[in-house]
Amino acid sequence: MPQRKPVVIVTRTLPRDVETRMMELFEARLNASDKPMTADEIVAAAEGANVLVPTVTDKIDAALIARLPDSIELIANFGVGVNHIDLEAANARKIVVTNTPGVLTDDTADMTACLLLAAPRRLTEGDRLVRSGKWEGWSPTFMIGHRISGKRLGIIGMGRIGQAVARRVKGFGMTVHYHNRRRLHEEIESELEATYWESLDQMLAHMDFISINCPHTKDTHHLLNEERLNLLKPHAFVVNTARGEIIDEAALARMLAENKIAGAGLDVYEREPEIEPALLELDNVVLAPHLGSATHEGRIAMGEKVIVNIRSFVDQHNPRDRVYEV
Repeated sequence: MPQRKPVVIVTRTLPRDVETRMMELFEARLNASDKPMTADEIVAAAEGANVLVPTVTDKIDAALIARLPDSIELIANFGVGVNHIDLEAANARKIVVTNTPGVLTDDTADMTACLLLAAPRRLTEGDRLVRSGKWEGWSPTFMIGHRISGKRLGIIGMGRIGQAVARRVKGFGMTVHYHNRRRLHEEIESELEATYWESLDQMLAHMDFISINCPHTKDTHHLLNEERLNLLKPHAFVVNTARGEIIDEAALARMLAENKIAGAGLDVYEREPEIEPALLELDNVVLAPHLGSATHEGRIAMGEKVIVNIRSFVDQHNPRDRVYEV
């Protein structure tokens, strides 16, 4: 890496404080328009640059990585998920990849809690009704929903975010269950009062609510396919704040329409920003525009992580948040 300030390409507009700090530390080329960059635009901008800072909206696949100039040595992702980056292709080019874990745990867990409450209480459906001017007032049988206290929540993926969700829902009086690649240590499991299910299929069949909090990988793509969705109870609700590709969105829409599943709360989608058209027609699903990390504090913390990763790499240290595999 040259001794001059590293040249850093930023593909989207970041919080002002983050961009200011990047301009101070690096030769940063910012995206003032905030419009997603095409592959050709990214390659052109990367000429003579040392670091690429993409976001989840950028598809950094093998074809794009093959076109990056030799000067690019680091892809410092602004975000935790890296399923939009071909890690194998980056490794083959000896390009280091970093992400921003840990700083979004509480924000994403809070969004999960919001959807766990909003979906069964029909909150957005009620909001639309009030705004339409068609609400005729309270009645004993009007817009009846479901309470969450006393219900069983099955968490898929018990990492930082899954555990944060578990801590929150204990306050709601929910019983915590989970499925994970590895069982938690006994102390953590005891603290969370969480029941481990080795079989995902068996857990799904016994839960009232499901929260998806695992990463998207080849193994978790369409993890909740139509076959698994059919295991859910008719009164069950599904909440997804992880990645949209983990659910077969078309199958979920069909089952919601047929009342085979009571409802869903979604913050992520399979083909963002496109949404399965059938979902848009349903009242029993809450649709949020990928707001899991959308807090001022969270986005600033993400930017600070990116800066630390770049500085660590420039100083010839192994970045703490280096990603080796998905």
